[in-house]
Amino acid sequence: MQLFAINHIEINLYLPSFLDWFGWCTWDAFYTDVTAEGIEEGLKSLTQGGTPPRFLIIDDGWQQVGNEAKDSAHCIVQEGAQFANRLTGMKENTKFQKNGKDDKVPGLKHVVDEAKKHHNVKYVYVWHALAGYWGGVNPTAAGMEHYDTALAYPVQSPGVLGNQPDIVMDSLSVHGLGLVHPKKVYNFYNELHSYLASCGVDGVKVDVQNIIETLGGGLGGRVSLTRQYHQALEASVQRNFPDNGCISCMCHNTDGLYSAKQTAIVRASDDFYPRDPASHTIHISSVAYNTLFLGEFMQPDWDMFHSQHPAAEYHAAARAIGGCAIYVSDKPGNHNFDLLKKLVLPDGSVLRAQLPGRPTRDCLFVDPARDGTSLLKVWNLNKCSGVVGVFNCQGAGWCRVEKKTRIHDVAPSTLTGSVRASDVDLINQIAGPEWNGEAVAYAHRSGELFRLPKGVAIPVTLNVLEYEIFHISPLKVIAPHVAFAAIGLLDMFNSGGAVEQQEIKVASGKQQELLGSPIASVVLTVRGCGRFGAYSSQKPLKCILDSVDTKFSYNRDSGLLTLVIPVPLKEMHRWILEIHL
Repeated sequence: MQLFAINHIEINLYLPSFLDWFGWCTWDAFYTDVTAEGIEEGLKSLTQGGTPPRFLIIDDGWQQVGNEAKDSAHCIVQEGAQFANRLTGMKENTKFQKNGKDDKVPGLKHVVDEAKKHHNVKYVYVWHALAGYWGGVNPTAAGMEHYDTALAYPVQSPGVLGNQPDIVMDSLSVHGLGLVHPKKVYNFYNELHSYLASCGVDGVKVDVQNIIETLGGGLGGRVSLTRQYHQALEASVQRNFPDNGCISCMCHNTDGLYSAKQTAIVRASDDFYPRDPASHTIHISSVAYNTLFLGEFMQPDWDMFHSQHPAAEYHAAARAIGGCAIYVSDKPGNHNFDLLKKLVLPDGSVLRAQLPGRPTRDCLFVDPARDGTSLLKVWNLNKCSGVVGVFNCQGAGWCRVEKKTRIHDVAPSTLTGSVRASDVDLINQIAGPEWNGEAVAYAHRSGELFRLPKGVAIPVTLNVLEYEIFHISPLKVIAPHVAFAAIGLLDMFNSGGAVEQQEIKVASGKQQELLGSPIASVVLTVRGCGRFGAYSSQKPLKCILDSVDTKFSYNRDSGLLTLVIPVPLKEMHRWILEIHL
């Protein structure tokens, strides 16, 4: 079976710039209790620890909403969100107004300006639902009358009801959703987004998208209604957020996916649930398999996570190789900076892999969450190498009886699998036509380095919620008994993401005859700082970093060459590293 990985640029999807920067989302930190002061505290906390967030998502809790259903027995509240509540205004609520009062300068603009000027945040996104809020728009709200909003009541299919009853739908089926008329929905989005843009906001996280398909009665049906809403949304995003600033969430209904023509970022899973032990392994496996489909036309998003959490390292490793945005939702002051520094460089940038992370071929027809025997392997590419993450995801999954994710095996077995260079499905594209199939693999957790002849596999053994990341670099045979392979920054989860370019310059015959002259020079373009590693079959003569000789260490037994790259003075600095062999 042949798999094709489609480059998003080739299908004319523009990827927003925030993807290459570390982010912080307010949701799990505050839920709907988010405030301007809380945002300031969170940004300051992460920056002081050495992992400055460069993009910020202000999640649910900033909007003006009513509480008309507060005292109803049918009003469902989860993590602060009252699903029957409706939007009553376009602007921010009093929590974000300066000193709790109206001001000539909008309070949201104060928050955004503070984040950008005092914390060097580059991109600020805010949350809203596709219908405005969970319960839509209040039809009688002052200043909102011109949207011709009317109450609509969700109608779910028997298949959905039988598989996964939904508390949001249950609540709205009683109270109704204030649905902006599809002929007016572009005006609604444009007025909302133009206000946000005037406050310095760069994009939106658009949630609760799947509900629109349940509201098509009397409006031409679900396909027509969904298409009109998405066309209006994307037209407004294009007009107001020129960096294609949109993250789609709760959007896996088929009509929603096929109606989205320019949106590039799509959530690929259910939420990260910090307090649900059953959710973590299935989260990783679900995103990986969903990406087989979603990754062909959008960049899947793996959601936020907590850096201070029993499963934090597991989640972090998966996101590092997912090719996705990397962002956390830590409470201020509650961070694991040792972990975050494996993801985030001192300038706030991340080493993002090139493609959406997908399961390897030998994982396509197994169930690494339930079968009790299989490990999940996820592959990706960097510019000069490949990467394979291995995860033990056994023990939990969706229960058709209880209609929720639950742990079905409280003590999953320790599992053993194997990794080989060919697990990186497109490794030939970076290895070049002369590659003989031999590679080097560096294991992130164990620190072991392997030289792999073509077809040879490395065994890996993992307990549940454990992982290993293998950085696989094609071996370059430069001369008889002289071979080289760059690895990258050894202490980063995605080590190979640091190597952006590699050039091998072989000396002429006359130059090689001179005593002490190098046979060849390997010239690498490297981003980041910390311990850099590479494989060399012989000890280098010297290493030069940005034209300055630098100390290095060499292990003759393993062939591991290491040196320390300092913290650069400039943001996104590219070092030129020359290794003379």
